[in-house]
Amino acid sequence: MDTLIRMDLADETATEALARALAAIARPGDVLALRGALGAGKTTFARAFIHARDRAHGGPGDEEVPSPTFTLVQTYELKGGTVYHFDLFRIETPDETHELGIDDALADGISLIEWPERLGRRLPARRLEIALSAGTRPQSRRATLAGGDAWHRRLKEINLV
Repeated sequence: MDTLIRMDLADETATEALARALAAIARPGDVLALRGALGAGKTTFARAFIHARDRAHGGPGDEEVPSPTFTLVQTYELKGGTVYHFDLFRIETPDETHELGIDDALADGISLIEWPERLGRRLPARRLEIALSAGTRPQSRRATLAGGDAWHRRLKEINLV
């Protein structure tokens, strides 16, 4: 998987802006693998992505977006298609994900997956990896995006590369 871009995000607002930009080019069947330590901004990213996706297709963009840490998955039926938000932190083996309906999500929805490494070999090769880490200042983050050629072309559309 090729690193496509590294960027510094000054604050939570910048993380949300990145999520909105990616929501604009996401398509059904896309997988965004959100990596990072606890508190790195994965759920903040997911919340902004879901709100932007809803607004872009005529929705109010004010859907409550809780962290799915305990439910493991939240499903959002939006006008622009279904968005699945997985938090696999409590998953111990990839086999445990069968019950979550992850196969259906990967086939026809947009999947935001926190802790994607818990999927092991079940994690699709065609994905955009978004690694969030602490930045140089307390509220800042560093984002590294990695993916294949298809993502590279799409990121060019929004001037990220």
